[in-house]
Amino acid sequence: MADPDRAIWEGILAYLRSHTPNICRQWFSELVPLGVAGGALGVRAHSDLHRDYLRREALDACNDAARTVTGQLLAVRFLGPDDPWDDAPTAAAAPNKETFEARAPRAPGRATERVAHSGTDNLPVSPDYDFDSFVVGPNNRLAHAAARGVCESPGSAYNPLFIHGGVGLGKTHLLQAVCLEIRQRTPDATIVFISCEAFLTRFMDAVQNGKMTAFRDQFREADVLLIDDIHFLSSRDRTQEEFFHTFNALHQAGKQIILSSDAPPEEIPDLEERLVSRFQWGLVAKVDRPGFDTRVEILKRKAQQRGLKLPDDVACHVAARLQTHIRQLEGALSTLAMNAAVEERDIDLELAQRALPGPAPAKASSGPSIEFIISTVVDYYRVKKTDVLGKRRHKSISLPRQVCMYLARTHTRHSLEEIGAQIGGRDHTTVIHAVRSIEAKRGGDTDFADVVSSLETQIRAAAAGRD
Repeated sequence: MADPDRAIWEGILAYLRSHTPNICRQWFSELVPLGVAGGALGVRAHSDLHRDYLRREALDACNDAARTVTGQLLAVRFLGPDDPWDDAPTAAAAPNKETFEARAPRAPGRATERVAHSGTDNLPVSPDYDFDSFVVGPNNRLAHAAARGVCESPGSAYNPLFIHGGVGLGKTHLLQAVCLEIRQRTPDATIVFISCEAFLTRFMDAVQNGKMTAFRDQFREADVLLIDDIHFLSSRDRTQEEFFHTFNALHQAGKQIILSSDAPPEEIPDLEERLVSRFQWGLVAKVDRPGFDTRVEILKRKAQQRGLKLPDDVACHVAARLQTHIRQLEGALSTLAMNAAVEERDIDLELAQRALPGPAPAKASSGPSIEFIISTVVDYYRVKKTDVLGKRRHKSISLPRQVCMYLARTHTRHSLEEIGAQIGGRDHTTVIHAVRSIEAKRGGDTDFADVVSSLETQIRAAAAGRD
């Protein structure tokens, strides 16, 4: 016998995937419909964290989908594993973007979130941002290892841990991953995860309302304090004074402090020297832009998280086009998913090239041509151009060929396919392999690095001379 409640929920999921694919996650298929009562379809998530994500990110879209699929004024109510279905809230207050606090568990072995609902003070922790979903590369290896180390021994390893880097490079992801890992390891730990902006707001409210004791207790009783964007303390003398004492109290009590910032401590403007000194007591770890390989893996991981099929050539195309930060990659995935849903087709390279066009082609005089790069390389290595463009695989030929591909990839706007086509009719995967090989050799062989730098100088000089 067909299950009508399951049929409704499957219809809602299908509608979401075709109309709002950016909010969909692979684990949506694990949600359990409980039935319809009081004009609402109850849906149970396997953790409070997943329930909160659904209430925060998917509730409105699910309600719209439910009404469209059924043709009735049907709402969706999301519940955690222990929430009673008979009196579930229609739209529980959802955490927004300022603070997360986890307190002692309701039952043995289970932690529950105690989220403060004071205006705009709530910073959620998302199931998307655990350590398993964090892609480790040369750009973030130290920060990732330190965050893992903190979870192993909070308060003793790397205290404080100060993570800095540009916007959208994964700092907040690491902070959320620490929250999730420590809560899993130590359910009764008190974790406070807050943005610096919210810390400032709470401090000013406490001063104005004469509630400084409550304010101090809130932060100084934490086992783990995580503050995102600590650089906003800049030029805030009174708040810096308060945070200085909070920092000292926690550190002396052996409590873990983790901070993130767009800049290292010594480069935060108008930050008191004593705070700079304390921020440097533990470990300062930088997060850089992800390299090509890391970007490809990030795209694959996030596509898997969303239940999207992302072919390798599409991941390489997107990673080559977008090089600034991870949020760009997430936006690209959303764009691809939406285009694929609208056109009712799978994501492929042709769709990606239309949906995510590259920069306008450079004028012939504005940069080096692939032909010029090949000529420069074969002159240096004293090999025949026909050999480089041919099928010979001897090292004396394959290395110059890979250098040509690497320089064409890094100094022109041509696609992987165009580069491969002009260097012997090879496919994009050969170009990717060449770029990775040269990057690795350049990083480990100083003599070879000097050779590549010299060739780059020649190429830039020649291109500049033509402008």
